[in-house]
Amino acid sequence: MKRLFITLGLVFTLSASVSAQDIYYEVRRSAQENIDNPATNPIVKQFSIFKLEALNYMAIKMKEVMPDSTAEFLDHEALALNTFLTSYTASLMESKDEPAAYQVKVIKAYMDASYSNPLFNDSDKEMVLAYYKNGNSMTRFSLDTDWRRAILAARESMKKLK
Repeated sequence: MKRLFITLGLVFTLSASVSAQDIYYEVRRSAQENIDNPATNPIVKQFSIFKLEALNYMAIKMKEVMPDSTAEFLDHEALALNTFLTSYTASLMESKDEPAAYQVKVIKAYMDASYSNPLFNDSDKEMVLAYYKNGNSMTRFSLDTDWRRAILAARESMKKLK
C-alpha cells in the first residue's frame, strides 16, 4: 500500500509540474502508461483504468454539452480528478489502523462527494454509475463528477470524521 501511495503521489507531482494546457494529456498519458506496464501494481492499475475512463468521459461530454469550454477547464478538472484520487488514497492509508466501520465511513465520504457533485447531470445513470455500483471496485465513484467541487466536499467530510 505504501508503494501505491508513493506512485499516486508521483503521478500527482508530475502533472502539477506540467504547463496548464498539458495537464489533461499528462494525467491521461501517465494513466495509460500504468495500464500498459505489466509490472504495475494491480491496485495502481485499477486506479489508472478509472482515471483514464473518467478523463475520456469528461472530454466526450464536454464536446457534447459544453462545446465552447476551454482546454483550461478540462485541465483543471483533470488535475482535480488526480488530486481527488490522491487524497482518497491518502485517507485510506491514514485509516488502515482504524476500525472497519471508520474505514467504511472514509470510503462513503469520497463516494458521496463524487456522486453529489455532477458536472453534466448525465441521464445515462447506468453508464456514469458503473464504477460507483461495483462493490468490487476500489474506485467507486461516478464518472459524471465535477472533480473540483468533489475534492472540496471530500475534504470537508473528512474534517467532520476526524
